Amino acid sequence: MPGPRRRSVLLARLADRPAGSVRSAIVDDLRAIILYGEVPPGSAIPVDAVAAAFGVSRIPVREALMTLIAEGLVDHRPNGGYRVAMMTAGEFGEIYLVREALESAALRAAVARATAEDDRLARAALRALDAAIETDDGGTAYHVESRRFHLALIGACRMRRLLHMLESAWNMTEPLRPMSQLSAPERELLHSDHAGMLAAFLRRDADGLARACAGHHHRLQGFISALPQRTGLFADGD
Repeated sequence: MPGPRRRSVLLARLADRPAGSVRSAIVDDLRAIILYGEVPPGSAIPVDAVAAAFGVSRIPVREALMTLIAEGLVDHRPNGGYRVAMMTAGEFGEIYLVREALESAALRAAVARATAEDDRLARAALRALDAAIETDDGGTAYHVESRRFHLALIGACRMRRLLHMLESAWNMTEPLRPMSQLSAPERELLHSDHAGMLAAFLRRDADGLARACAGHHHRLQGFISALPQRTGLFADGD
């Protein structure tokens, strides 16, 4: 059954954590596990077992989970315990609209502030993404390297608050591992947009980069809207 499998993955990832870890370490480790996508939306987060894995009481675990609730990564229901947060398919689509708006603003600022080092990082990120496409491991590598590529472009904006908002919105979609939900041909179509985005970035063409980004997001949103809603990964309620 899905429940036991999901729980065991979470605890397996925590098994090697050092005893006595502080609250911030608990937050960081739980966040990393959730964002990597190994523990799907709706998975139970057993407080006692997590506390035992860290060698602490339940109090710092609950405090850590409150932080993750504020970040939109964890849900808590009375008498239902803590779970990896779920969204409806409609809410999932809304987050992608937010991401597009934030990324577009960040990219325009990035073009104005980018340096040769930013160019190097962006080229390296695209090479890694090319390799991920060749790997075709069900989207796991693409999931990681796609985010790295986009962050390599937008990071040049040097706008801390904007980058924080974009990261927060991006993180909310990560437990579903959306790139892994798409077919290999769909991922290849998305990847076909990246070379144009990089080329516009390198020539400091803000308008061209904005058009390439908009086209990429519209393609992505089309794929996301077509995902099956009754997979157990989306919450009911649309």
